[in-house]
Amino acid sequence: MISLDEAVTARLESHGARFEVLVDPDAALAIKRGEFEDDLEDVIAAEDVFEDASRGDRPAENDLEKVFETTDPLEIIPEVIERGEIQITAEQRREMQAQKHKQLVNRITRNAVNPQMDNAPHPPERIENALEEAGFKVDPMEPVENQVDDALDQLRPVIPIRFEEVTVAVQVPAEYAGSAQAKIRQYGELEREEWQPDGSWIGVITFPAGLQNDFYDLVNENTSGEAETEIVKDKDELSTR
Repeated sequence: MISLDEAVTARLESHGARFEVLVDPDAALAIKRGEFEDDLEDVIAAEDVFEDASRGDRPAENDLEKVFETTDPLEIIPEVIERGEIQITAEQRREMQAQKHKQLVNRITRNAVNPQMDNAPHPPERIENALEEAGFKVDPMEPVENQVDDALDQLRPVIPIRFEEVTVAVQVPAEYAGSAQAKIRQYGELEREEWQPDGSWIGVITFPAGLQNDFYDLVNENTSGEAETEIVKDKDELSTR
């Protein structure tokens, strides 16, 4: 379950009665879209249905039976969300907007590069400033992934930016290969790997270009700076190597 501070109220009025439930806002939106796949008990603040959640008043059981044909809260809660309206306070809206703004900046930073600077990653601060200059406002009621394209459209007149992936070949000396390769291979999509006769490891991995600096930091930290890296310009060559 989530805390009451994290929850929003979903409200349904039907047959002259009101029904309210307390739920995580993102989960409520996913349920309304038919995209919810998690455990309902993990995203509600109370396994209960209220007439007035702020006062803790509960509806009569015969009203539940009349509208939902059951008194089981776990069956009723999704229906209230699907058929009803999501109520959020101004403070909740501000908090949701701030959280999704942060998620949007992180997503763009991870995936975007500057095509005018040899596809170098954009720092988060630059993305933040550009979003502010572009006047882009995050919609707290929309999933972040649905807002990325609109954000990029507004960012392009402000800064040179595009989404890109990079493929990097890494050779790790035998001394570090055992532990380092396990961390490196989890960083993105492992295109191919080879263990060399001397015990060293070579891996070719593809990941969002905005994470290049973090990737090189990871490699250096786990190999004492002794690994060799090289950007693979043409992924089509991998199958012939």
